[in-house]
Amino acid sequence: MNEGPEKTKQARNGLIWPDMARPVILDFDDSGPPLSPDTLRIPLSDWQESIRFGCTLRNYAALASRLDGLMPLECGCVFTGSGDYHHLSLYLLRRLARHRDLVPGCLDVVVCDNHPDNMRYPFGLHCGSWVRHAVALACVRHIHVIGITSADITLAHAWENYLAPFVRKKLFYWSVGRRAAWLGLLGRRAHSRSFDSAGELVAAFTPVARDSGCLYLSIDKDVLSPAVARTTWDQGVFGLEDLEMVIRACSGKLAGADITGDVSAYAYGGVFKRLLCRLDGQRGLDAATSASWQKVQLAVNARLLALLRQTMSV
Repeated sequence: MNEGPEKTKQARNGLIWPDMARPVILDFDDSGPPLSPDTLRIPLSDWQESIRFGCTLRNYAALASRLDGLMPLECGCVFTGSGDYHHLSLYLLRRLARHRDLVPGCLDVVVCDNHPDNMRYPFGLHCGSWVRHAVALACVRHIHVIGITSADITLAHAWENYLAPFVRKKLFYWSVGRRAAWLGLLGRRAHSRSFDSAGELVAAFTPVARDSGCLYLSIDKDVLSPAVARTTWDQGVFGLEDLEMVIRACSGKLAGADITGDVSAYAYGGVFKRLLCRLDGQRGLDAATSASWQKVQLAVNARLLALLRQTMSV
């Protein structure tokens, strides 16, 4: 008996997004207006100093408790503003696992990012360290970080990468023009693939996504070339068409998604975060430049949201 349609129906009633679920903006930094009439904006500006870039686990837990009382039961794509908030993806994954009562190993996570986000951070949780925590979730089978061009995965920075996710065989790096050959020393050479172009990477990744079960997609727009949209972090080489091909490869399989990488001007009140941002090479922005760049970002957001909604209804 052909069980395909019935299994698809079960998936839609379980893990896969409900059709046309409303998008949500976690508004820490006022980085843009609603993207559609049904967008839910949750004001969080009073958390900006404590959460942006990095935070203690205690502050993160306090924010999670606040969000639990504000987030809708079902939501579509979640926009988190500046790439300084990419660690909110961990909360969204934990919420999804709890809300959907996900069984162990049922979910693959696709992270489009110029950085591995698996870097050591001893002070709590950081926008560049959250992947290590996400790997530890029982529902997560694999995490694929795709589009990396950052030197973070090279031999000189190997010691900064958390190794446990590779020892557990749950994390994979997909890069352009960079190699993590040092993973061979751990017997994990197959967990890093390097390509000469974004197009070659996406072509190789597409069948992996299509052969997966349920997927969660997290997009940091610093994976895009600066010619497409500017961010405050060093950027990758993806064109918008490369990112759209990744989304299409996830069609009919998405249990959730988030988008970060917008731009906003902010001056930290504390010396510690100002110093960390400078050491990480993050560029500062004046308000006029931020507004100009964000205008382009909003157009990219609208285009990505429209495509994500199409994949939700497939």
